[in-house]
Amino acid sequence: MQSLRNKIVEEQGYKAWLQYTLKNDKQKDYYSSYLRVITYHQESEVIDAATKELSRAVKGMLGISPEIKKSSIDEQSEGVLLTLNSHTSKAYQSFNKELDRYQIEQMGKQIIISSNSDKGILYGVFHLLRIIQSDESIEGLLITEKPRNQLRMINQWDNMDGSIERGYAGSSIFYQDNQFIGDEERVEDYARLLSSVGINAISINNVNVHKVETTLITDLLPEVKKTAAIFRKYGITLFLSINYSSPIEIGGLTTADPLDQDVQAWWAEAAKNIYTQIPDFGGFVVKADSEHRPGPFTYGRDHTDGANMLAEALKPHGGIVIWRCFVYNCLQDWRDRKTDRARAAYDHFHPLDGQFADNVILQVKNGPMDFQVREPVSPLIGALKKTNHLLELQVTQEYTGQQKHLCYLVPQWKEVLDFDTYANGEGTEIHNIIAGDVYDYQYSGLAAVSNIGADLNWTGHDLAQANLYGYGRLCWNPTLDMQELTLEWIHQTFGKSDRLVDSLLKIMLQSWETYEKYTAPLGVGWMVNPHHHYGPNVDGYEYSVWGTYHYADRDGVGVDRTMETGTGYTEQYYKPNADIYNSLTKCPDELILFFHHVPYTHQLQSGKTVIQTIYDTHFEGVEDVKALLDEWLSMEGEIDEQRFKAISQRLSDQFEHSKQWRDMINTYFYRKSGIKDEQDRLIY
Repeated sequence: MQSLRNKIVEEQGYKAWLQYTLKNDKQKDYYSSYLRVITYHQESEVIDAATKELSRAVKGMLGISPEIKKSSIDEQSEGVLLTLNSHTSKAYQSFNKELDRYQIEQMGKQIIISSNSDKGILYGVFHLLRIIQSDESIEGLLITEKPRNQLRMINQWDNMDGSIERGYAGSSIFYQDNQFIGDEERVEDYARLLSSVGINAISINNVNVHKVETTLITDLLPEVKKTAAIFRKYGITLFLSINYSSPIEIGGLTTADPLDQDVQAWWAEAAKNIYTQIPDFGGFVVKADSEHRPGPFTYGRDHTDGANMLAEALKPHGGIVIWRCFVYNCLQDWRDRKTDRARAAYDHFHPLDGQFADNVILQVKNGPMDFQVREPVSPLIGALKKTNHLLELQVTQEYTGQQKHLCYLVPQWKEVLDFDTYANGEGTEIHNIIAGDVYDYQYSGLAAVSNIGADLNWTGHDLAQANLYGYGRLCWNPTLDMQELTLEWIHQTFGKSDRLVDSLLKIMLQSWETYEKYTAPLGVGWMVNPHHHYGPNVDGYEYSVWGTYHYADRDGVGVDRTMETGTGYTEQYYKPNADIYNSLTKCPDELILFFHHVPYTHQLQSGKTVIQTIYDTHFEGVEDVKALLDEWLSMEGEIDEQRFKAISQRLSDQFEHSKQWRDMINTYFYRKSGIKDEQDRLIY
């Protein structure tokens, strides 16, 4: 078992961005003068994790074992000093941005990392290690940082049978055969990765909660307690996804009606039992009344009734309810062109703004549909002026290649975060709203679906690690420059060779646009095989028994969401966005088919017709993947053999698959439209 463990930790893919290696001997000598001694003033399990992380990194990068010692506040010492500015050490429960603030200062032969909380010290340690791994100077260092966002959360979609819904990197690291695996070292290594980028909350089971997972809040609580203890050491608060019908499933009641007193009492007792074992438990994540999940609608109640009942049960213990806004009728008839899934979240939740308890947070997906490669920002974000809410992203690549294809999502997320909603006038960008800078929210921030699994490199595709890293860093500071963030990850994961850095930067930053080119054009979305959401299927979707989402016929394609003749979805936005999206001439090309049904001959702002754009982008996408592959292959010898071969194979497979996408999409639209490619390329 230990030999297997040794093999795991020696895998460079397993280390992700915590490689802790330096090649520059001069830099090693320079850093060694500061890092031979690690001193701490106060004790806590989080500070212990910080000193161990720093020691591990020093051994890896410099080949020395630093002395670790505790001293009094008045005692002077060289090296790295970890010190609390106050006597508050156990701050992991509070989600307080000020308590996460830290300062790193170089004074003489000492580097002082200070904070008002032990979590802040841990974040400061990871920041210092990020600087050192990038070979940057620490002379005259003076950095003060705090996170922009209060909650910085990861949602695991792990099932207890070991599978992961939308998991593309192997099985769960938590569960197997309906029980906890108990691999505490692996879970701790995951906690280290998350903490290194500032993640402070995690839910450890799928939002689609099956009966066996329901017992996580009862019979399996002792195992949950052990897992919570591991994450706690790294400043991460544990949440659980719950089944709304738990009082029926495991409680012996005949109803889950939120206004029923027995149901209320059952949840109050369940919450009390959880907090008895896990005093810093975060709370519940809930998916209700969507895609066949149970919820308050069954009893003629609404979302406020369901969420507020759970909030009341958690409130005495400081707990939070995170209520997902991914709510729509999956059985509606798509043949009715006035029926529009995109409207659903806003229609459900905007009328309820201000009616939720102050410990309820609504979790809103970044787009109105479902994590497509291109869709507009959800109009619900910013429209909820009196209700706590989180922006939900998807790190796992459900519709963006499933970690078989390279698709670096940071460029997409930056577009979302920088989008100006005009909800409170010009300058009301998404990143300001979710940071709590615009409205008086008690809780706000981000959540995202994790992309990790039991594969040795965590994410299946080594380059997909960048999505997890980028998500965490954007949670901490959504205004980070995209190129600088990407360089951080490259330096820590692969090194600083100029040729390698230039090539990887090009590959990563082009990959999202490349993926979009050969898959779904002009914001039309979907076009994937039903259920597993991988591979081209132009008319494919789970609920396509009622028709397709894109309404392609012999005359045109796209969805009319205008106010005059369509679903009226565009009116959910604030002006001027509503007017721009509603206008056929002003709507951005990349979203034209999301908002408008147009003839194939419609001329875009680019000057090309819709049909020619579809043909061109799909041919270009294949060429771009080939260019990415060639760029990667040119780096042989710059990267360790294991990762070089693995990534080469992934990119080769992506190249072959992109040709399938190109041929299927172009053939479909050629046969629909009867219009030939202007360049007379082969379309069947």
